[in-house]
Amino acid sequence: MLELTKDNFEQEVKNGEGYILVDFWSQACEPCKALMPHVHAMEEDFPNVKFCSFDIATGRRVAIGEKVLGLPVIAIYKDGEQVYRLDKEEATKESVREMLEKTK
Repeated sequence: MLELTKDNFEQEVKNGEGYILVDFWSQACEPCKALMPHVHAMEEDFPNVKFCSFDIATGRRVAIGEKVLGLPVIAIYKDGEQVYRLDKEEATKESVREMLEKTK
């Protein structure tokens, strides 16, 4: 899983090609940390998707620009545009897998 920062978010996600999953999280978010291993484990099942994580503490302006106002947020971008998204309680390992199935 690629670690995103405010310095590489634009290049890796907004200018990226194909499907890109971004796991927005923070150290203070226990639900984020509980969900993360499940999301990481899905990476091998979806080789057509680039998996990334973004600690919002490293780039609050980027997170706000992406309308991340609560956590966790799992978003999928296609060719730089957000196409699918799960917020807060919606972000479960089952719903993330269902969302990823849409990329096949």
